[in-house]
Formats: sequence, structure tokens, C-alpha cells
Amino acid sequence: MTTVTIHTRYPLRSVALYNGVTVLHFGLATAGLVIAFSRWPILGWLLGVVYFIFALAQMYLIMPLKVCPYCVYRTLSDSRCVSGLNLLSPRFGRVRSPEEFGRRAEGVLCHNHLYMTALIAPLVLMVVGLVLNYSVAGLACLLGVAALMAFRYFILFMRVACPHCAMKGRCPNAKAMGIV
Repeated sequence: MTTVTIHTRYPLRSVALYNGVTVLHFGLATAGLVIAFSRWPILGWLLGVVYFIFALAQMYLIMPLKVCPYCVYRTLSDSRCVSGLNLLSPRFGRVRSPEEFGRRAEGVLCHNHLYMTALIAPLVLMVVGLVLNYSVAGLACLLGVAALMAFRYFILFMRVACPHCAMKGRCPNAKAMGIV
């Protein structure tokens, strides 16, 4: 059995990879929506811009507001989580009890649902757009976003982030993926 190191300070390369893949996912999905709905440019741009704003807001505003305050990385000295958002979160509010960390998955508009919506919704919308207006560029964006989604799950979550996380024992996502 292999022992897994718990990171109290994730390596900078892990933080850069996590955020790079996230922003690339959001950017490529935005481009894919604009391209898939290019027959109706106003609709395509509206979908793309609204999606991009929503995706960035749920990740870089709602997460530090609603998830990070309950995370132990907020209280550990010289710590850095895999997203690095624990460094931004203190600007948004006070620390809460880590015992409540699992609440991130409760309710219809909880952060987990918003996060998954930001990752999956553009795939569904791009398929609809491509059925109505096929293009090779749109298909390439769809396949690229799908590949980033697979990379996020199989590499980022399963190898880089979750196994090394100090909160994995309290995290509903880690439990759902069978990491704990």
C-alpha cells in the first residue's frame, strides 16, 4: 500500500495546473458556444459571455465566499490549497467551522451544483449548437472541453488534488469519487 502525502502547502505547479486547466476549460467552452451558435451571432455571443461570467464567478467569487471559509486551509499557517483560493478567501469573510465543510453539497444552488454546471453545461449547449449548425471548429472546441473535463477528473482530482488534500475526509466530492 502506498502512502499519500497530505499537502498543507500544495506545490505551485499543482496550483498553476489546476487554475490553468480551469481557465482554459472556461475559455474554450466560451469559444465553443460562440462558434456552435455562429448562425445566430447575438445568441452565440450572449451564451458565451454569460457562461464565461458565470463560470468565473462561481469559481473565483462564490467558492471563496461559500466553501473556503469552512476549509482547514484557511487556518493552517503558511498553507495553500490546490486552487490557491484560501489565500484570497480571507478578504471575503471570517473562518467558519471545518466540521461544516460538507455543507458545500447541500441545496439546489449549492457550490457543488454550480461548479458542475459550469463544467458540464457548455458541453450540452455546444452539442445543441452543433446539431443546429455543424462546424469543424465547433466540434474541435467540444472535443477539447470534453478532454479537459476528463483530464480534470482522472488526473487533477484523482492524482494531483484530492488524494493530497487535508480536507478529503470531510469532502463530499472526495467521498463521491471513492478517494476516502
